[in-house]
Amino acid sequence: MNTPSQPPNLIVGTAGHVDHGKTALIERLTGINADRLQEERDRGQRKDGLTTAEREELARLRRENRQLRVERDILAKATAWFAGRSDATSTKSSDS
Repeated sequence: MNTPSQPPNLIVGTAGHVDHGKTALIERLTGINADRLQEERDRGQRKDGLTTAEREELARLRRENRQLRVERDILAKATAWFAGRSDATSTKSSDS
């Protein structure tokens, strides 16, 4: 017996040895990710991918790397600009 505030239960079963979209289908139908592989990786039961902690660290390191590249480019441009100014200043003073 379902009440208006609770949706009816839905049991979805799929068969097969290789995932050909079954996990995605179940997730679309139910809104629940039925893939247990990530949980198994996180518990150390699988070695074929990154754990959630490793994924988070990789994302953090990639963000940090992007930021460092931006800062390096800014410093390179500033260095070139200051080098150009000092050349212009030394040329003017040697002309006099």
